[in-house]
Amino acid sequence: MVATRADLFVFLDRLGITHRTIEHPPLPTVEAAMAVWGGMSGGFAKNLFVKDKKSRLFLITLRKDAALDLKHVQAVIGASGRVSFCTADQLMEHLGILPGSVTPFAVLNDTAGVVTVVLEKALLELDPVHVHPLENTATTAVSAEHLVAFLRATGHEPHVVDLPLIA
Repeated sequence: MVATRADLFVFLDRLGITHRTIEHPPLPTVEAAMAVWGGMSGGFAKNLFVKDKKSRLFLITLRKDAALDLKHVQAVIGASGRVSFCTADQLMEHLGILPGSVTPFAVLNDTAGVVTVVLEKALLELDPVHVHPLENTATTAVSAEHLVAFLRATGHEPHVVDLPLIA
């Protein structure tokens, strides 16, 4: 069974994680989201779901305005060879979400524990962190500390790293 947004909020509440959610029209990209997020403070995340040459899966979460260097990220995240983007089918199979809704909260659906979560260290220095709650029609804010606590509670110890960026 795939977790819903309501399931996510129950899970967060059970963990004692404070969260605040705003509703908005679908926001499939960071660029579209800026019209909604413009006056809000904190760190706004973008998320990439990628695989390496051995088909290992990685969910990378970083600042919305950071340009990730995909040619060099494999060394930092522990991937075998260069990474490539996963398909919509892989996204649904492993994280239970649709394209445009990628979020670290989706590991709630990775009960097999096959996804490695990578968090950009600089994103975690911003407060709160804003991500989609399993769908792109809302944005949920949590503290960086609570985001890490959520990931750990799902069995996904996050790799917090300085990601290679394109200047």
